[in-house]
Amino acid sequence: MQPGISFNRAAAAALSSQAGGLAGISAAEGQGAAAAPFSDLLTDAVGQVSQLQDQAQAAVTGLMTGSGVDVHQAMIATEKASMAFELALAVRNKAVQAYQQVIGMQF
Repeated sequence: MQPGISFNRAAAAALSSQAGGLAGISAAEGQGAAAAPFSDLLTDAVGQVSQLQDQAQAAVTGLMTGSGVDVHQAMIATEKASMAFELALAVRNKAVQAYQQVIGMQF
């Protein structure tokens, strides 16, 4: 349960820092808080999505082999992995959209 929650927090922090712009970054630096680089947040998020998908696969395999995994546990693990993947995909799409907007700017 915890990896999904921390992924959501990491994604929310990344999106809020993106929406806050430079004002949010300078305020955090002014308070002496060490902000994690965006690339580290994305790397951690992808790792956690992968971990959730591995857990879901193990739960489904355990359900199919009859090794004591309940149906609801397998469904919960599968839905967590699905939601985490959809969130990661949405963050990626927003990053690509922002990149395309920057490339399209005329100087």
